[in-house]
Amino acid sequence: MAGRSLGSRMASWWLSYCCNAGVETALLEAHSEMGSAEPLEEGASGSLSNSTSSSTEAAKRLAKRLYQLDRFKRSDVAKHLGKNNEFSKLVAEEYLKFFDFTGMTLDQSLRYFFKAFSLVGETQERERILVHFSNRYFYCNPDTIASQDGVHCLTCAMMLLNTDLHGHNIGKKMTCQEFIANLQGVDEGGDFSKDLLKALYNSIKNEKLEWAVDDEEKKKSVSEGADEKANGTHPKSISRIGSTTNPFLDIPHDPNAAVYKSGFLARKIHADMDGKKTPRGKRGWKTFYAVLKGTVLYLQKDEYKPEKALSEEDLKNAVSVHHALASQATDYEKKPNVLKLKTADWRVLLFQAQSPEEMQGWISKINCVAAVFSAPPFPAAIGSQKKFSRPLLPATTTKLSQEEQLKSHESKLRQITTELAEHRSYPPDKKVKAKEVDEYKLKDHYLEFEKTRYEMYVRLLKEGGLELLSGGRGGPAGLKKSHSSPSLNPDTSPVTAKVKRNVSERKDHRPETPSIKQKVT
Repeated sequence: MAGRSLGSRMASWWLSYCCNAGVETALLEAHSEMGSAEPLEEGASGSLSNSTSSSTEAAKRLAKRLYQLDRFKRSDVAKHLGKNNEFSKLVAEEYLKFFDFTGMTLDQSLRYFFKAFSLVGETQERERILVHFSNRYFYCNPDTIASQDGVHCLTCAMMLLNTDLHGHNIGKKMTCQEFIANLQGVDEGGDFSKDLLKALYNSIKNEKLEWAVDDEEKKKSVSEGADEKANGTHPKSISRIGSTTNPFLDIPHDPNAAVYKSGFLARKIHADMDGKKTPRGKRGWKTFYAVLKGTVLYLQKDEYKPEKALSEEDLKNAVSVHHALASQATDYEKKPNVLKLKTADWRVLLFQAQSPEEMQGWISKINCVAAVFSAPPFPAAIGSQKKFSRPLLPATTTKLSQEEQLKSHESKLRQITTELAEHRSYPPDKKVKAKEVDEYKLKDHYLEFEKTRYEMYVRLLKEGGLELLSGGRGGPAGLKKSHSSPSLNPDTSPVTAKVKRNVSERKDHRPETPSIKQKVT
């Protein structure tokens, strides 16, 4: 189920972070109070203690101002706590000292912490802040949870559970039993207390996690909403697709993003998150006016109008194409000109275009956007667990140059290719349990798909990447409106209640093994 796989990836991501947190050591910009940092010359070590003391005092002053919001807004706090340099770490440590979590439960502490500031910024910056929170909670409650890593694991678990229960995810929500099962064996090889996990689950289920917002933003949001309602337009306050409570996986909605392609498409939801079979009543074909804007494919009921704000329904139907792969649906024969889109969370959607040329245009543009803008994935999970789980793929836009992006994709392709070859060189013995065989096939399917995806990304970047988006293949750049009637007749849609799914339709998101009951994670 979707919930189980989400939790598995949650634990996977936590393990990868803990094992790789020390990798990044480059110092970024320091706060002006820190002063310039000059290299230590020979014989200058005597000044080191003075420099350290000066930095600590500066960090204390800044932390106090941030906590008291002295000439700072709540939205300013995170940017000073989450940077990857020594001064920012000092500031974060001093800032957390203003919070006394002694005797409080983990969920109570996190809610108390979030009341002080807005958890905004880049994914890794927000993650660092949660690490500082976890360290502080463990310091205040050393006997509640076995380790700082354990606290951080549960903190990440609550954040992702929050999104699963209160976000706009398609499919069944995670149950308490699944939440507990997903966290088995991650507390330094042992299990967290079931009573603790049940309490955390019920807390998040009954009241979602939210962080503070500046008073000006609240007033602005209310004012804009009232003005737009009076003008008959849609509120424009929604800035993210899905949930604003997940610091890892939120999909950014940029109203100023470039439009790379648009036109009529019919959509069929083929598989939900992690390849979960879509319920029968939700598999039918629906026609939309599709707009590929930035890294998001918006599916609207009406033709695109730049001045018109997106509705809640538009955002709910939107699909992020980060780390996605589009291809011709050669195994789907009921309709012509059908392309298949497999997303980062392994949903599978079918789209019917108006012509073979339009289909190829959509495939080219979607893959180009994914290749150019997808941020490098988080490090692969490291741990003793045998269960295979996919790494999380960040929805944020890459900060790399096109040359660096190409090198990143090429490096990932080499890694995946090597891993696939090694994986296939050690097939499971015929005597092993069926579950282990399933795990082997799931990983094989994942690696094969990733190899195909990165091969496509590398090829497109070598052919021009951004240049392909700004013109040339896949149709002209910018907004291309279709004024002709779409050749998508709702009357010709298959009657899903009477037509069984072909086995060939399912092979994209699952290995061809009917006996597999374990979902791809």
